[in-house]
Amino acid sequence: MKPELELLADSICARYDYDAVNLLPILQEIQSQSARNYISEEMARIIAQKLDITESRVYDVITYFSALSSEPRGEVIIQICDSTTCTVNNNKDLIRWFEEELGIKVGETTPDNKFTLIFTHCFGACDISPAVRIDHDVYGMLTREKVKELIAAKRGPVA
Repeated sequence: MKPELELLADSICARYDYDAVNLLPILQEIQSQSARNYISEEMARIIAQKLDITESRVYDVITYFSALSSEPRGEVIIQICDSTTCTVNNNKDLIRWFEEELGIKVGETTPDNKFTLIFTHCFGACDISPAVRIDHDVYGMLTREKVKELIAAKRGPVA
């Protein structure tokens, strides 16, 4: 095991008194400190050992919550709601606009590892559907121009 992963897991688990009831917030912190915005297999194994739980329990939580990932992702996570309400309110245009602007399909990460575009379950923005969540911020009633502006703002200044 990599010593740096052990140290990170220890420091985070210690803040939660190594209590498995706090598995979700522990995994959220682990992922937020990961360079590729995910929980590696090795880290999942370490967390299971630290909390004295099975690896399958760790993976159950990782795979259940769309905010967590066991696969490397981009720095910026764009989640397109794929609920019935967003689908009825034509999220297909929204999907196309993001795919065209990013040059990737849903489920992919840009070559520079800046953006990952994924579907997610409803996150409660039906009143502004179709909606997206970019990192922790929710946006709805988007136009093609607004999508371009959001991507440009997240990309940051061009060098």
